[in-house]
Amino acid sequence: MNQAQQDLLVLEAQSGNEKAFECLVTLFHPQLVNFASNLSGNHALAKGAVQDVWISISKKLRVLEDPRAFKGWVYRALRWRVLDLLKAKSYRYQTIEDTNLSIELDESEIESQQLRKLINKLPDYERSVVYLYYLAEFTLVEIAMILETPVGTLKSRLNRARASLRKQLL
Repeated sequence: MNQAQQDLLVLEAQSGNEKAFECLVTLFHPQLVNFASNLSGNHALAKGAVQDVWISISKKLRVLEDPRAFKGWVYRALRWRVLDLLKAKSYRYQTIEDTNLSIELDESEIESQQLRKLINKLPDYERSVVYLYYLAEFTLVEIAMILETPVGTLKSRLNRARASLRKQLL
């Protein structure tokens, strides 16, 4: 779905169209759960946080002035909700461990899983930038808005993360 279609969905949802809001949920929900899981290391907490954010967004959507800002707005709200839940429940970051499922994986899937394990070993602030930049495909400006961090700082963190991943791969 292109940006113009997303903007139209946001505008429709703001005017009270429930189907448009459901389309937005369908479109962004899997990405948001992955992002929250990456932040928290806890899939159950991530699913709950995403659900909480959708409820909050449904109540506050009308105050969003620029429909193009919707994606970053939702991600930022989710980031804060995950951090709040982590504080409230005294969760600590844990890497997501692979379960012992007997599934045949091709070589690219195995490499992808190994890379995700290496990304999970990065410090929280670097892991978030890598996830948002490479997996969620945000620009550095959008990431700066989501993480409320200057672009220059994000560039440094991204470079450190790349160097760390490169070192781990060698």
